[in-house]
Amino acid sequence: MRLPEAPLPPAEVDRLVGGQHHDPHALLGAHPVHGGTAIRVLRPFAERVVVETTHGPAELTHQQSGLFTGLVAGGEPPEYTLLVTYPDGEPLRQHDGYRTPPTLGELDLHLISEGRHEQLWRALGSHVRTVDGVAGTAFAVWAPNAVGVRLIGGFNHWNGTGHPMRSLGSSGIWELFVPGLAEGATYKYEVHTRQGWVLDKADPLARAAQCPPGTASVVTSSDYAWQDGEWMARRARAAHHRAPMSVYELHLPSWRPDLTTYRAIAEELPRYLQELNFTHVELMPVMEHPFGGSWGYQVSGYYAPTARLGGPDDFRYLVDTLHRHGIGVIVDWVPAHFPKDDFALARFDGEPLYEPADPLRAEHPDWGTLEFDYGRKEVRNFLVANAVYWCEEFHVDGLRVDAVASMLYLDYSREGGDWTPNRFGGRENLDAASFLQEMNATVYRRCPGAVTIAEESTAWDGVTRPTDAGGLGFGLKWNMGWMHDSLVYMSKEPVHRKYHHNEITFSMVYAYSENYVLPISHDEVVHGKRALVSKMPGDWWQQRANHRAYLGFMWSHPGKQLLFMGQEFAQGAEWDHEQGPQWWVLDERWPAHEEHLGVRRLVRDLNRRYLDTPALWELDTVPEGFRWLDGGAAEDNLLSFVRYAADGSPLVAVCNFSPVVRHGHRVGLPRLAGRDQLWEEALNTDAEEYGGSGVGNSHPVKAEPVEWDGQPRSAELVLPPLSTVWLRPAR
Repeated sequence: MRLPEAPLPPAEVDRLVGGQHHDPHALLGAHPVHGGTAIRVLRPFAERVVVETTHGPAELTHQQSGLFTGLVAGGEPPEYTLLVTYPDGEPLRQHDGYRTPPTLGELDLHLISEGRHEQLWRALGSHVRTVDGVAGTAFAVWAPNAVGVRLIGGFNHWNGTGHPMRSLGSSGIWELFVPGLAEGATYKYEVHTRQGWVLDKADPLARAAQCPPGTASVVTSSDYAWQDGEWMARRARAAHHRAPMSVYELHLPSWRPDLTTYRAIAEELPRYLQELNFTHVELMPVMEHPFGGSWGYQVSGYYAPTARLGGPDDFRYLVDTLHRHGIGVIVDWVPAHFPKDDFALARFDGEPLYEPADPLRAEHPDWGTLEFDYGRKEVRNFLVANAVYWCEEFHVDGLRVDAVASMLYLDYSREGGDWTPNRFGGRENLDAASFLQEMNATVYRRCPGAVTIAEESTAWDGVTRPTDAGGLGFGLKWNMGWMHDSLVYMSKEPVHRKYHHNEITFSMVYAYSENYVLPISHDEVVHGKRALVSKMPGDWWQQRANHRAYLGFMWSHPGKQLLFMGQEFAQGAEWDHEQGPQWWVLDERWPAHEEHLGVRRLVRDLNRRYLDTPALWELDTVPEGFRWLDGGAAEDNLLSFVRYAADGSPLVAVCNFSPVVRHGHRVGLPRLAGRDQLWEEALNTDAEEYGGSGVGNSHPVKAEPVEWDGQPRSAELVLPPLSTVWLRPAR
């Protein structure tokens, strides 16, 4: 039986099939009309569409351009399914997604409009779900300037004519439920702009994406069963400022190039980190990015782990495995800029949306990218929710926020009049500062025990001060000043170091102005800067000795530690993201392999002694935890200082940055209450097992009642060449 027609005005059909209709659901589906219920279905390229109701099948009439219509009796829309026949094919049974209500509720829309949806990924993006008993996938995207949005994908041969989305009013959200569409489907949004352009855009809230060079989004869902409950409970009670943190930074795709999946890496990385006693691993950005050479710092898919190494649940498995091995996971997060690729966020709906409309603020001059519009509430929401997403959905323990300085200053890398001042005429980006405060406050409130870390290279006041005290609210900040100054000092020949002594000691002038991480990151071993050991002067033995002495100084200096992969065994070449670390120098066939293994043994023991010594971390962020013994011995290239635990337990560090052995060098020592005044080496970077000469103090030394370095007692020590020695009360 063929149903009577229920035609639409041709102009309405033109808008509908042209992708420029804001409310296709008002036309399609089942609607009461005069004389019955109109059923209208858009099926381009179909030869025949039959409606099946409880009264039997009835054929719809093709009106134009793939629009099939019919009129059934009764004013109440019936339950129905469709039988759609395409050329040379059998009829396909389908449900009609245009008869369903919006899959976003009023609360979702209100929170999105207010910029306060802290779990935005649960509302926008693609979600496998069941609506009115019908399984399918719901899609929602923010595109307020679009005149129409259609869904395209592999399921409709990338032709969106049959899948126009509905606008949900002033929220700027477009929505559609597609029955029968399951996990694994690829898709994009076909955005029709006010300028008449048609843009194919990946989903900004996609939780999975095609592996580059593919650029489509992928429907995904997770049934991962976490096994890190004990870790998460312990993390929630953590006090990072009074706890040890030793971080190994790595680039997942190149750490071990032969390990090509998250799950394969999970079989090797946790054990390696355990062996070296690191407490945390920091992953360079794992969010999807189109160009591998950006190392992940030009993100196109903020909610999708890169498909280069597997799916989202595979990344969950990696995090879970690290947690079960006692390793915390920090991920690099890049809210400072995004790439201009046509398929991603740039001019998403034909106009500046995620980026500022002001071209003087939109372009990032250093990286050829675009900046976010931190003053737009929906953009802030996108980023704040993204920070929460990684902590909640993937259980990551921290976010290291990249390039914070470029966010905070309107004139960052801009000359003369190439920037627009803030409303007070200043150079500070007030919107960015406010965004960072909101992000930090939200993460700390929602994700107990998580930590945020700023890569911020200026003297902006209060980066790690709480937001309720006017600070930005980060937990920690990379100490770029320490990194720069100390490497300048170490790069000098020892005979010249006395002229640069201030550069190795200056960090203590401001050490407690923020809560610091001491970073020797990937940035310091690329682009002609050389590997850490290659920055050191002298022959190969002296370079390694300097490298070891520097690490001993770094681990005893106030602040958390971060070391980039390959530097733990003193590889000689810069990092190459195509090749990864020079693991082959550890092979016994390599003549110097034992020397590289010695440096790795030192890093292992530095971390072990560090974990066992509360004096090195318990009072890390307060002046009471540090005291100079002799910070002014520039002529001798010497430093000595004391670190204290909360109970007063001391550890003394003595650094000899000259290539000569110093016999009988007197060092002041704190008085040990109620015990023998005996001190022993806790660590000596010149030990033979580390590749050193074996000079040192093999037996405990007794502190004599001779005042020295402002201490009531002192002892004469043997100081090895180019070394750091730690002394602790003899056990």
